[in-house]
This record gives sequence, structure tokens and C-alpha cells, in this order.
Amino acid sequence: MRLSILTLFPELFEPFFTTSIVGRAVAKEQISYDLVQIRDFAHDLHRHVDDKPFGGGAGMVMKCQPALDAIDSVRTDDSYVILLAAGGKPYTQQKAHELAKKKHLVFLCGHYEGVDERIVERCDEELSIGDYVLTGGELGAMVIADSVVRLLPGVIRSDSIQEESYENDLLEYPQYTQPAVYEGEAVPEVLLSGHHENIRKWRLTQSLLKTRDRRPDLFARHALSKEERKLLEAADQEE
Repeated sequence: MRLSILTLFPELFEPFFTTSIVGRAVAKEQISYDLVQIRDFAHDLHRHVDDKPFGGGAGMVMKCQPALDAIDSVRTDDSYVILLAAGGKPYTQQKAHELAKKKHLVFLCGHYEGVDERIVERCDEELSIGDYVLTGGELGAMVIADSVVRLLPGVIRSDSIQEESYENDLLEYPQYTQPAVYEGEAVPEVLLSGHHENIRKWRLTQSLLKTRDRRPDLFARHALSKEERKLLEAADQEE
């Protein structure tokens, strides 16, 4: 997969692409990337990429010409262009899986008060990583790139992905490691039992309870199996 980042701050991405799982994916040539400075496509002497909004209002708006020329500089037939902006669709794990199937992702990092609407029309999708406002789309691009790269074949173990939060609309079960007892708090006995089927049922139960408690919206979307209903009923009776 190829990742193209169109940004006013390319220096922010160098550490991102050289560390941790993403850095290893680059080193193993599982992904490639290029950083594009949007200002390089501005035509005026001072390389302005923003201007005052028509109709008045606070802040500045990203101009369409530099941004669209930057997109055209990297776009191919395989490209999928994403605008990172507060007004985009909420990003989800399901979307991460969809994007992981693309050959070339282009991230346009919005900035200022917003972007010229003609930029939006030339992008394939507009995404937001949450209901809050950031100073630019750079952090959003990193979040989405990270979540997509880790889904690519061979980047991490596939079984690690299958049991993570948000897969199948459930949050991940609680995890423990050494020591078995710390400051009087002990790891649940079932995890020390070596009984794989009991461990599986305990983890599934905890995942269901955690999702129901913390993310009722996810829980409402999850289609409970016959086994899951029985596990929940048993857990509720124990309380």
C-alpha cells in the first residue's frame, strides 16, 4: 500500500513513519509513503494557501487551487482521496477494514477554519476521527493511517486483530499479565486454570458486559448469539 500525505506540516509525520508498527511496515516495504507540502503548489510569492471566506466570517479558508494541484500531483487510477475535517463522517473500525483494501490512500489534511467546498467535491470521502475540533487534519491522518496499516496482511498477527475492540461491535475483554497477585489484587482464577473453553467463555462474557456498560450504542448493534444470551443471563444472575 502507498500512503500520500498532503499537509502544511510534513515534518510532523517523519517520526510517525519511522517508529513502532508503522515504522516496521515501512522498513519491510509493506507500505510506502510520500509527504507533500501543499504550499509548494501555491503560485504567489509568499505561497499563500488560505484566504478570507466569501460572505465574511471568522478565520481563514484553505484555497482550492494549491490543495487540488497537490492532489493531482499524486493521484492515479488506484488512488482514494480522503479529506480530514471536522465535518466528515465518523471514522470506524469497519471503515478501517474498507480502506485497508485500497492500493493508494491520499490524505488531505484540512486546516484553518475549513476548506473551500470545491476541494471537498474532488475528494472521494471526508472523514472525522471524533466530535471535536483540532487545529488541522494531521493527527486524524495519523490515526487513520495507523489503524489501516495494522490491518494489512503480515503487519501484525491476524489473531491479534480478530479479538480486538470494535471487531464484531464488541469491546475487548480485560487482559492481565505477571504478577498473578499485585498489592492484594489477584488475576481471575479462570485465567490461571488452563481450561481453554472456560477461559473463552469468561472472556466472551466480560466483553459483552463491558460493551453493554460502556458502549450501549455498540451493544445495540451487536446481534447476540444463543450462547451470548445464555452467558449474559448467567452473569446477571450472579450479580
